Amino acid sequence: MFAKVTVLGDSLLKAPVRRAASVLLWALGSSAAIAAGAQERAPASGDAPALAAPAEAQSEDAPAGPSEPTKDLFDVLRDLRHKPPPPPPGPDDYKKWMTAAAPVITYGPTSGFGIGVAGNMAFYRGFPRTTRISSIVASVTATTKDQVLVNAKLNTSALDNRWHFEGDNRLYWTSQKTYGLGTDTTEGAAVDQKYDYFRFYETLYRRVRGDFYLGGGLLYSNHTDVRPGDDSASAAWPASPYVAYSEQYGFDPESQTSGGVGIHALFDSRDGSINPSRGGYADLSYRLYFDGFLGGVSNWQQFGYDLRTYLRLSRDARHLLAFWLSGEFVTGGAAPYLDLPATGMDTYGRAGRGYSQGRFRGQSLVYGEAEYRWTATRNGLFGIVAFLNTETLRNEQTGERVFDSFATGAGIGARLMLNKRSKTNLCLDLGFGKDGSRAVYFAVQEAF
Repeated sequence: MFAKVTVLGDSLLKAPVRRAASVLLWALGSSAAIAAGAQERAPASGDAPALAAPAEAQSEDAPAGPSEPTKDLFDVLRDLRHKPPPPPPGPDDYKKWMTAAAPVITYGPTSGFGIGVAGNMAFYRGFPRTTRISSIVASVTATTKDQVLVNAKLNTSALDNRWHFEGDNRLYWTSQKTYGLGTDTTEGAAVDQKYDYFRFYETLYRRVRGDFYLGGGLLYSNHTDVRPGDDSASAAWPASPYVAYSEQYGFDPESQTSGGVGIHALFDSRDGSINPSRGGYADLSYRLYFDGFLGGVSNWQQFGYDLRTYLRLSRDARHLLAFWLSGEFVTGGAAPYLDLPATGMDTYGRAGRGYSQGRFRGQSLVYGEAEYRWTATRNGLFGIVAFLNTETLRNEQTGERVFDSFATGAGIGARLMLNKRSKTNLCLDLGFGKDGSRAVYFAVQEAF
């Protein structure tokens, strides 16, 4: 999970023209397919083909080449204290839990100063040669403006990958600006609002064959005690985009809930979810929310896809390109305003670096990102990344369609290896967006 600082100022990055953003989305899809094909045609020496390798051969401990991390932050601290190195790992070393944690310090105009802790716990539920690594990412942050954010994200695999479980759990007492729907919204239209948010998305997959899984999940999302964020917001509250949308569809502006089930089809051939260096990931989902189920206030449906692939530019994986293409589409009914597809509302909150969470929102969202990753030191301790992303949204109220306009972001980041066994990095990213938007992100684990 991440914590971030968002500041809006003078324009640092001009809004991209429609054609350029369209080319980026097209290039992401094409590059992902080329990357997958290239990895299948020309795997690195000693590596199994990235997208064709059976699940039994995939694990975080599988040899990745000469750049396998050999030093992490704990090794550095041990060297500074002149302590001897730990004993070499034994045959049962994989049974030990791998932990990585870091303090979180934040500042933002709507959150004030914040302090907390974020961590990653990794473990195996079976032999590393036949079972993927599992992870739990958790964070707790409190701010001077009465915000408390608690996150727990699970990605676990059972013995021999027979079962796979993903959980997205959030307990937020928070605030967030709302700008209206679509990609063309402006900072001047923002209205600050506070609310309590409780989300529990749990999905269980059963392996069907090889790297293919089918699954189903239980979905609960509740926004309650929704109210103006301050005195200035109180004046604009009756005409705010949130209240106008809620009244249009007959929702109570003070509290809205979605409850339902999800159906999933998953393909995952990555060599690990924490810090992948090869393989591919594709998740297709269809979510059905029901009026009255778990307190849900409406019937609505949503289709989504999440596609990722990784292309090694060097045999030792120190130079890597990562591609991410995703989309969310409300296909029927009316979704509560704060449950509509929005910037940074993915499981780990990492999409749309360069913008604040919820900056753009709509009935449909298409997102694409490319990231270059360079392990700067041969021992894997330090790394550098550069990323480029874009998103486009639909607004039924104004007739704005997907691909009519784009919000593009870009940035750079640094990586510090926290745990070499699980290959968990401490991430610091600086992102820029249109209209002068910029943000600093602290995270444990790669963005995707």
